[in-house]
Formats: sequence, C-alpha cells, structure tokens
Amino acid sequence: MTIDFEQILQDITELTTTHGLKLLSALVTLWIGWKLVNFACKGLRKWLDKTDFDEALETFIHSLVSMGLKVILIITCAGIAGFPTTSFVAVLGAAGLAVGMALSGTLQNFAGGVLILILKPFKVGDFIETQGHSGKVRSIQIFNTVINTGDNKRIILPNGPVATGSLINYSA
Repeated sequence: MTIDFEQILQDITELTTTHGLKLLSALVTLWIGWKLVNFACKGLRKWLDKTDFDEALETFIHSLVSMGLKVILIITCAGIAGFPTTSFVAVLGAAGLAVGMALSGTLQNFAGGVLILILKPFKVGDFIETQGHSGKVRSIQIFNTVINTGDNKRIILPNGPVATGSLINYSA
C-alpha cells in the first residue's frame, strides 16, 4: 500500500479553501458581533440606570436582552460556518412556546389591563364591586387593579378577571 502524499495535500488544500474561509468568516463575524452585543448591552444598562426601573427588573431585562442577542449571534455564525441551523431554530421555537404557555396568566392580566385602560369601565376614585370585593379604586396598573375597602384594607385584583368578569360601578 502506497501513500499518495500529493492527493492528501490536494485534499487538505481543498478542505482549507472551502471550509476554512467559511470558518474564518464565522469567527470574524462572531468576534465583531460579540463586541457589538456588549456595546449595545452597555448602552441598555446606562439607559436603564437613568430610568426609575426597579434594580431587579433592570438586571432581568439586561440579562434577557444580552442572552437573546448572543444566542441569535451564535446561531447566525453557525449558519455562516455551514452547520445546519434548522434544529437550533426549532428548539428555540419550542422554548418560546413553553415560555408563552407559562406566562399565559400574566399575558391575560396584561390584556385585561389594556382593555380597562382603553374601555374605561371605571376610573381611579370610583367605588366598584368585582370578583367578590368592593372598594374605592386606588390605582389601575398594567397587570392589576388596587382597591381600598371601606374598612381600609388594600385588595389587589388581577386585571384579567376584572376585565372579563362582572363589575358594578357605583360611581357611574
């Protein structure tokens, strides 16, 4: 058995020229993209620090945006390098569906808050009865409505059931 060094050298050269350029461009894209993501996240952090967000919410938003951008960057670079990215996208889609289902109650409360703010069945200061509770509306927030009862108790009601359930507005 003889070894054809010329053929091996030709195969290595062919692999290097076809896949090496893809790998090099993926690595350059990854490096530049990583720098851009870090720059964008620093800008986001500065903007969040200037606003009056809660510190825990700032950290959550910053890490969510950072991780999301980095995952998109890595999948993009894998596609540039020649790896099939369909399975990555399918896994991300399934994860997005799972998160959406886990947040369905929260999304329902958000939609209820939007409906209350648009349709205005009551306003701050009105005396209402809903969900088995009655009291004066103290605030209408995006996820819940806060009422104070006659005996000075604070009740926080989720907006989803408030928007879709029965409601009596004694101040109307």
